[in-house]
Amino acid sequence: MSTNNQDTVSRRPHVVVIGGGFGGLEAVRALRKAPVDITLIDRHAYNTFQPLLYQVATAGLNPGDITYFLRSISARQSNVRFRKGEVVGLDPKQQSLSLDTGETLTYDYLVIASGVTTNWFGIPGAEKYAHPLYTRRESLAVRDRMFAFLEQAAAMETDRDLRIVVVGGGATGVEMAGALAEMRNQGLGKVYPELDSKRIHITLIEMADRLLMPFDPKLSRYTARQLAKRGVDLRLSTAVSEVRESSVVIKDDGEISAHLVIWAAGIKAPDSVATWGLPQGKGGRIVVGPDLKADEFDNVYAVGDIAVTPAPLPQVAQPALQGGRHAGRQIAARIAGDEKKIGRPFHYRDKGILATIGRSAAVAEISHVPKLTGFVAWMIWLFVHIISLLGNRNRITTLVNLAVRYLAWPRTFNVIVGDVPTPNRNRKSPAPLDPKD
Repeated sequence: MSTNNQDTVSRRPHVVVIGGGFGGLEAVRALRKAPVDITLIDRHAYNTFQPLLYQVATAGLNPGDITYFLRSISARQSNVRFRKGEVVGLDPKQQSLSLDTGETLTYDYLVIASGVTTNWFGIPGAEKYAHPLYTRRESLAVRDRMFAFLEQAAAMETDRDLRIVVVGGGATGVEMAGALAEMRNQGLGKVYPELDSKRIHITLIEMADRLLMPFDPKLSRYTARQLAKRGVDLRLSTAVSEVRESSVVIKDDGEISAHLVIWAAGIKAPDSVATWGLPQGKGGRIVVGPDLKADEFDNVYAVGDIAVTPAPLPQVAQPALQGGRHAGRQIAARIAGDEKKIGRPFHYRDKGILATIGRSAAVAEISHVPKLTGFVAWMIWLFVHIISLLGNRNRITTLVNLAVRYLAWPRTFNVIVGDVPTPNRNRKSPAPLDPKD
């Protein structure tokens, strides 16, 4: 096992940032002028713009449109080095962490921005049969399995009803259901003439009594109307008690068939965080104080979804961005000995929340602005998401591909697909998708 101690080599404070997402990259940027050496760690070689993963899953974007090579950060910021690896152990008392590569790193300051993972809530069969939508790989798996199923169904020229079930009525679930419904409505019948699009059903299940709980109820009602207008079968105040290979069991309300189940119901900290010796709160996330420092440790910060703050924050990009910036500035203040800034509490500036339902339909709740719906909200959503991407190439390609999706469909139904297996024409009916490996 090798040991890397940046402090010994350079005699400058060594800052380790775990996670190359919104919060981690913003912490790195905040330290660009500080006299420190930074090691950025991520299990992937790329940053993923998670708000648009559903567009990859529904064949509207290439995965490369929303990913950014993390080693490119070093070209812009000379005090950063990137390490690809997953943290498998952390000892905050010894100020060291170990990677799955067998390497051990020591640090003077640590920023944990590793994000979270899918929460299955202990529901039987959910992890085995449902498909999450939190990573690039998972979005591609949903896309490819969906088209594999459609090819199989088309080969059979089946007259059976086919159903995709989305579990979770937050932004991801709403956007996924809306995109699937528009795909079905706008062109699926033309490219799959063997299938009756009216017999392809999109069901959205939400345990609460309304969609988009962080939004104003007025916007929730608008969202429900727009989804219903697109033919989405809404099941509000509905709890899933089990997921089976070809169905979803509804608590106290029977069972519905499901050829593909997409899970967008919740998040939690990875199980490995429990071994890191840091205080944990709801969902296994790390408890931090007002200045985003982990309780009991003066040199460990946690930001974004992985952190439980004294005042709950929405699990969207802005708290991670602002939190990462604050953590970076706090470290810089400590290194500079700036007593006026050290321990300064984090104040979240709520810039608003957005969600899209489909073409020309979105909701926007922006501070000091009237609540917006429809085309204006959709244009704001489009602008904010494109400008938030890392790199001009990503912004241009995403703009072009979304323009094709929203302007050219249904005249041309040219979706972005991957490898689709040849259907088995000897089957008498389409089978559900194989369980995940």
